[in-house]
Amino acid sequence: MSQPDHITALDLPIPERHQLPEDVQKYFGKCDEKLGMVPNVLTAYSQNMAQFEVFTRFYNELMFGESELTPLEREMIAVVVSSNNNCYYCLTAHGAAVREYSGDPALGELMVMNYRVAELEPRQRAMLDFAHKLTVSPAEISEDDRQVLRDAGFSERGIWDIANVAGFYNMTNRVASAVDMQPNPEYHARFR
Repeated sequence: MSQPDHITALDLPIPERHQLPEDVQKYFGKCDEKLGMVPNVLTAYSQNMAQFEVFTRFYNELMFGESELTPLEREMIAVVVSSNNNCYYCLTAHGAAVREYSGDPALGELMVMNYRVAELEPRQRAMLDFAHKLTVSPAEISEDDRQVLRDAGFSERGIWDIANVAGFYNMTNRVASAVDMQPNPEYHARFR
């Protein structure tokens, strides 16, 4: 598979797939198998193997590791954070994931545009309100905000996981925006 013409605005020394370590080649093969592509964020990180390994391990743990958050809820957090940050890459990629996990194309669009108009469970609304506030005014998070999550049914570990997912996407949004990272074109048509 050839690399896209424009992954980022930077001229990064992105290696060809055959130049990557064998385990990374296998990882990219799994991406091709499951997604039909290698996400551009992974391709971009492949120019620095130490960062690639840390990024993929943390991403996989946050998004697929043991948690009281469902995969859909984690993707919803990613979209709410990315919407507040106007991150084109993550809105496109994670909006597609919300469509996939929910089976509802309209929910994916609502989450991208304005999660507040979506019909959500009270637990999800509390989680997303927290992720939103953590993104737009992190210094204003207080015990009252954490108590709202507890009252919605989240454990201390659940609150930790919400904060970590929101924090991770605030970081990745800033990197993607700083380097004009482009989403894979395949994301646009997925799960519509």
